[in-house]
Amino acid sequence: MNTHPLPAPAISSATYTDNQVITATSYLDTVIRTVFGHTSSQKAVVVYDQACPLACILTAAYRACLPDASLIDFQASSGAEVLNTLHGLHEHDLVILVQSTNFRLEAYRLRVELFKKGLKVIEHPHLARMTGQEIDYYIDSLAYDAGYYRNTGLALKQKIDHASHGLIDSGGEQLIFSGRFEPAKMNIGDYSGMKNVGGQFPIGEVFTESIDLEAVHGSIRIFIFGDTTFRINQPPQPITLIVEKGQVVNARNSTPEFDTVLANIRKDDGVVWVRELGFGMNRAFSRERTVQDIGTYERMCGIHLSLGSKHGSYAKPHIKRGEGRHHVDVFAITETVLLDGENIYRDGRWLV
Repeated sequence: MNTHPLPAPAISSATYTDNQVITATSYLDTVIRTVFGHTSSQKAVVVYDQACPLACILTAAYRACLPDASLIDFQASSGAEVLNTLHGLHEHDLVILVQSTNFRLEAYRLRVELFKKGLKVIEHPHLARMTGQEIDYYIDSLAYDAGYYRNTGLALKQKIDHASHGLIDSGGEQLIFSGRFEPAKMNIGDYSGMKNVGGQFPIGEVFTESIDLEAVHGSIRIFIFGDTTFRINQPPQPITLIVEKGQVVNARNSTPEFDTVLANIRKDDGVVWVRELGFGMNRAFSRERTVQDIGTYERMCGIHLSLGSKHGSYAKPHIKRGEGRHHVDVFAITETVLLDGENIYRDGRWLV
């Protein structure tokens, strides 16, 4: 098993720069110390591959941040070797997963099992989807502004939890939430009081959904949606979703790709519910600054929704846990966001 200092990278260093590594190192050091409170008395393990430039950058950055960490080349190690190393860790130790795709260890659900052991986890999946300029956007998204994330995130949660109704204006089209919202959940780099410490990075989101899904109606324009390969798809013109009683009943200016997404949801879930209402906070991503991986772009500063019945965070009486198969993120053109009539979003930023 390769736990010695990094070998020569499989990807030529010509595909990335020293400045990218230096910037990533600075940002990740803040994440490790501020978000995770990691100290030299705790062990750290970095499981990595070097199958894409961004994975090489992050691996080099973590090596600089954690010179005493064990480094495991996933591609050069057996599953048993990886698991044996991880099983030797103790509660509050840190595991970092740097993945060009997504590490698979047969039926072993890696992050879930690590959380069961009380380990802290930083997961970077699907890094190979980010290329060119997107690599810099991804690196920028790792910058952790504790004051912004924690103060704005908590303020958003408080506004959401107390609101009796809401509205999203996407330039003439309005999606109305005529009832209360589920208690908002935060992904803001503050794990105090939470069972699990860590998760998928980058971070930056507060999310909720309507308590009564049928209390959502109106229309909304989306400029990006998640396609069937879990990448972003940007149609030539915005698609307008028509929502009645919480369900998408029509899509104006749709594309064949989006029609396929809707058809797949209806085939498996019966109808197309609007579920998650996400308040993205990561200022590295915007309508202009995009990355291909939908799970990464989900943190984009603005509003996103999920289509389909699947949502593991909130139970609904008419949708059993595990019953829905689809959770497709769509991103709204957002002019204003009103909660109880108060505008909390303008010009690409939160006003709370």
